[in-house]
Amino acid sequence: MLKSSLTSMKISQNLRSFGTAADPVRRNYGNLSDNDRIFTNLYGKYEFGLKGALKRGDWYKTKEIVLKGQDWIIKEIKASGLRGRGGAGFPTGLKWSFMNKPGVDPRPKYLVINADEGEPGTCKDREIMRHDPHKLVEGCLVAGRAMGACAAYIYIRGEFYNEASNLQVAINEAYKNNLIGKNACGSGYDFDVYIHRGAGAYICGEETALIESIEGKQGKPRLKPPFPADVGLFGCPTTVANVETVAVAPTICRRSGAWFAGLGRTRNEGTKLFCISGHVNNPCTVEEEMSIPLKELIEKHAGGVKGGWDNLLGVIPGGSSVPVLPKHICDDVLMDFDALKDVQSGLGTAGLIVMDKSFDIVKGISRLSAFYKHESCGQCTPCREGTTWLDNMMRRMVNGNARKPEIDMMDELTRQIEGHTICALGDAAAWPVQGLVRHFRPELERRIDAFQQNSGSKNEKESVAI
Repeated sequence: MLKSSLTSMKISQNLRSFGTAADPVRRNYGNLSDNDRIFTNLYGKYEFGLKGALKRGDWYKTKEIVLKGQDWIIKEIKASGLRGRGGAGFPTGLKWSFMNKPGVDPRPKYLVINADEGEPGTCKDREIMRHDPHKLVEGCLVAGRAMGACAAYIYIRGEFYNEASNLQVAINEAYKNNLIGKNACGSGYDFDVYIHRGAGAYICGEETALIESIEGKQGKPRLKPPFPADVGLFGCPTTVANVETVAVAPTICRRSGAWFAGLGRTRNEGTKLFCISGHVNNPCTVEEEMSIPLKELIEKHAGGVKGGWDNLLGVIPGGSSVPVLPKHICDDVLMDFDALKDVQSGLGTAGLIVMDKSFDIVKGISRLSAFYKHESCGQCTPCREGTTWLDNMMRRMVNGNARKPEIDMMDELTRQIEGHTICALGDAAAWPVQGLVRHFRPELERRIDAFQQNSGSKNEKESVAI
């Protein structure tokens, strides 16, 4: 009875009905209105500088937000239901609150922005930095105030030249207009923002490896604990956050957490940037409501699959590190954390890689295995050795030069990598192969049979010739 009352109250409050996996109440998600869009210059149609940003509503009442203090900001972020947009999906408000521990700590606190974005199939953060950089700079100030941080370090991928250039212009403009720096926005709060250029290592997308890289060391993950919130950058309390996560914070604070929570399903609230690439008619990055059906997302914003929906083979829904989904699952699945977890995949960075029936799925996953082997830092034995073996086995699977029992051996190998490494790169290497074996085993077996038949015919011809 209490649960029903709370549900009714929430429906009335947000003027819309919510649904969860256990809740029969459903509504159609998606079709985000322009009034609810946060990134209004995603395609670079307008000026990226301060003048254009002010016209789009950036830096509006930022001083008031900062003056309301860390408790109020964190309360709004928690109320919004915002979860990390970098892949893990950890509740953002809770993560930020870890920085505000009781007692006196003389050490400075830092905010680190992960703008490395080396995940294949993902291209959302670069659009923010290139076309809407002031949203990120303002977000750094708001997030930094929530944590009591004195500075933000934006770790940007070295290949992102235009993105880093535009972002530096935005930072310079913010300093010039007293929006950051000493007495930021006239609030009495001092906050600095710095850009740090990376050197192209995928492993530096992991938060502790990123911290190591900023400190001038090799980009290798640290053992945890201690966690960055206790011992992070330069040995001080640090929070590492994704570009999109931080960039939406000012808008949430201006429009209220309840507004953001009114979009998407429960536990999957808000808007999200989706990157759609592969065999679609119009590859794009688009902001949409969380929980939009995958099929609707592709057909509405990416012009549909080449050759029509029936020509779809599968979709990797969250960047290269999550398992592939075959067409029959893609027909109905929603694009959010919980729905994709229920079908043994994940939202990840929401980078959709669409593959039609002309695509060689085995060769594609083999290419990902080669990528993860190359990008492994080699610190953990299961990852260093396991990614090498996965790459070797997948190369042979491409031609079918294997035995059928090796399919299960390869799957078992991924289980020995998954969860046995310091960081999640081992998991990222294992999951694409697991998805292939789970949904496309018949294709692996067909290749092995074809290879054996060809080998048998070749041997038979050679024996006849002898």
